Amino acid sequence: MRLQNRRKRPPNNENGVYPLKDIPQPASEPYSVSDVVRIYLGPDDPDSRYHGMICEITEVAIDDLDSQTGRSLDAYTYTVQSLETEEELPISFRHRDLVPAE
Repeated sequence: MRLQNRRKRPPNNENGVYPLKDIPQPASEPYSVSDVVRIYLGPDDPDSRYHGMICEITEVAIDDLDSQTGRSLDAYTYTVQSLETEEELPISFRHRDLVPAE
């Protein structure tokens, strides 16, 4: 079936670039114990059931993943506690999986 009358949305800026949806970004610095974050995972992530949870950082661990990826924040893994249930989650999260809670 062929789509008819399909119009392209015009670019939203003078450079002709289509804007991305507002996608939350991880902090540019490592998180610290007691920081409040939101878990942000894609729908295909095996741990996506935690997506959207607001949590407090309870522990920060550092490994050497950054030496393999070249991205300094990849070295950080966080243990978090749900603010809703006050229970520690059974898995830890990489820096890229957490965004500052608003």
